Amino acid sequence: MFSVKLKPSMSYTHETVPTEFIAAGGVRYAYRRFGKAAKTPLLLLGYFNSNMDAWDPAVTNGLAKEHDLILFDNAGVGASEGRTPSTIVGMAEHCWAFCRGLGLQEVNIVGFSLGGMIAQQMGLEHPALVKRIILLGTGPRGGEGMTFTELSAEEQADPVAFLLGAFFTTSEASRNAGRQYLKRLESRKENRDRPVSRVSAVAQLAAIREWGTIPKTERFAYLKQITQPVLVVHGNKDIVVTPINALLLAENLLNATLIVYSDASHGAQSQHSQLFLGHTRLFLSGGS
Repeated sequence: MFSVKLKPSMSYTHETVPTEFIAAGGVRYAYRRFGKAAKTPLLLLGYFNSNMDAWDPAVTNGLAKEHDLILFDNAGVGASEGRTPSTIVGMAEHCWAFCRGLGLQEVNIVGFSLGGMIAQQMGLEHPALVKRIILLGTGPRGGEGMTFTELSAEEQADPVAFLLGAFFTTSEASRNAGRQYLKRLESRKENRDRPVSRVSAVAQLAAIREWGTIPKTERFAYLKQITQPVLVVHGNKDIVVTPINALLLAENLLNATLIVYSDASHGAQSQHSQLFLGHTRLFLSGGS
């Protein structure tokens, strides 16, 4: 028997919301849902080698004050069962199955890095479901320097060093923000998610590299078919996904707004969490 909570609860926070499970398309998916009841839930899709615990509580708790928030482990990731696909298209198919399983009629999506690639694919393939998209530290299919030849499935063997080095710059202000971020990641004490397996990480890496391969023709043509409003958020010193990719998204998407945070790397939304929450509030309310 699977436990399914179809409505969010304001009594929960990032630290206390229970992990729920739902079976859809033959896969048992893990998710957490909390926040303010709303017509359009906010679905969060995470980065490479991350699970639901990897979201910054400053961001999730801030968003949950005004939104019905859903954290989600894709197939084979964390506490979800199934096999992790080795393509972004395959990951989007699982995301679609999960949304259908929960009976969601429409969603807004926040996609961080790998999650931003899935969010683009979801917006492309399911325009009736996806209303608005927020892309964090990600880039387009065939973007600049996005095959990540130096990345490995063991990249987070030392997670503290990895997150500080990749998500924050070398400035003292950014490093201080990074240390506070790392403390927040430990704030959930009970019912923590399962680590991402090496098998899943290898599949994710294959999907990322396939996404980053530059096509022979019509490099960014697919972006013209994504018609939803999109907010592109990036750090001006992102060493994981170089900032030129944010500009490429903004230039080629039909309805995009670009925000670049100063002295910030891959974790720009965490370093500048209050600014990000304010910009997100304006964007999701329909403001420009």
